Amino acid sequence: MLKKLLVANRGEIAVRVIRAAQDLGIATVAVYSDADADSLHVQIADEAVNIGPPAAKKSYLNQANILKAAADTAADSIHPGYGFLAENADFADACKAAGLVFVGPSGDAIRTMGDKVAARSAAHAAGVPVVPGSMGRVADIDEARHILMDTGFPVMIKAAAGGGGRGIRIAGDLAEFEAAFPQAAAEALAAFGDGGLYMEKVVTRARHIEVQVLGDGTDAVHAWERECSLQRRRQKVWEEAPSSALSDRVRDELCQSAVRLTRAVGYSGAGTIEYLYDDAADRFYFIEMNTRIQVEHPVTEMITGIDLVAEGLRIAGGEPLRLKQRDIQARGHAIEVRLNAEDPSRDFAPFPGTVSALRVPGGPGVRFESMLYAGYTVPPFYDSLLAKLVVHAETREAAIARLVRALKETRIEGLRTTRPLFLALADDPSVQANAVHTRWLEGWLETHSARLVPELEP
Repeated sequence: MLKKLLVANRGEIAVRVIRAAQDLGIATVAVYSDADADSLHVQIADEAVNIGPPAAKKSYLNQANILKAAADTAADSIHPGYGFLAENADFADACKAAGLVFVGPSGDAIRTMGDKVAARSAAHAAGVPVVPGSMGRVADIDEARHILMDTGFPVMIKAAAGGGGRGIRIAGDLAEFEAAFPQAAAEALAAFGDGGLYMEKVVTRARHIEVQVLGDGTDAVHAWERECSLQRRRQKVWEEAPSSALSDRVRDELCQSAVRLTRAVGYSGAGTIEYLYDDAADRFYFIEMNTRIQVEHPVTEMITGIDLVAEGLRIAGGEPLRLKQRDIQARGHAIEVRLNAEDPSRDFAPFPGTVSALRVPGGPGVRFESMLYAGYTVPPFYDSLLAKLVVHAETREAAIARLVRALKETRIEGLRTTRPLFLALADDPSVQANAVHTRWLEGWLETHSARLVPELEP
């Protein structure tokens, strides 16, 4: 087992990881920028080290400073959380070279699955369905035009490296394609230092379904699926488990395909395999693998009772996978919504500020993952995520009712948040019926955003 863990992150995920480590008897080290000196993760860790100025590239993305902090505190391991360096293969390699355990997969596994083309090839080799498109990087626009003969329109042009919705364009005809291809290449180069592209057919009205996996480098299991179809600008805002859209047959095929791929790449730790699901065709297609713990992992924990962060720490500490597939059961329904410091009535404009008072929801089946406390000042330098509100109940209908109750209980005074968005969505007939897809929310916002005015509490 690990002895002392440095958490190379901030915010609610740093708090989550520190708590899981302490539950296992592992000493913890927090790192923080100048802007985060008063953050909750700094307060609850056993030790804390300042790693630089507010700018992420000078602190949370500064590998040298993080590795020095680990050496100075005699940490034996590093957990990257999500975002920042979590899917940086070079950082995983640097940790290993420094004699540190990187809590996650190997650098090679991160490289393979982080490169969209390589991941697509690995999925195909493991017998996992992939979206029709290029089987490798597209050399140039001439080759791209040839591939169009198979994909047709609409087609998606995607960065081969990276993620987060950058380096992506959708073209509905040849003129749009000719303009979008060089734009996507330039954006991918600027964002990831790699202008490589590949192409996929656009599956219209698709759902976003993902499978939680755990591996120890040899064996692997799944912890069922999550649906994340409610998205804005390709960013998830509402997640739930299980998906009510899948039949038992498709669910089994989907989850088994995820396990095959996890084993095929020798994956170690917690990870997520993402798919598109075509309702009309009743087919699923591999999108990508996220080689880290996900923001939405709590919904899986709520239906399975598994502490995914703790299991990842055990695996990193050298324990073989403890869980057998037959023992992982899904019970009830869970929903997570992301409470951000944003004004949804003003195109989700950021709203940093000071939390003047905080009321956390409670009661059965309610979980509030956050780094907030009364008096905390939300800095303007990082992601706007404040908290994740997670609920669990016997049925999806009961979970939505519990979500509404918990949202009404929640008070984050002094800020504007996305709480009104989720109250409105929970009341929408299409959401209640789960009659949504990955583009549904953006259309809904065009007609509903004006009424999502948050109350700014004194």
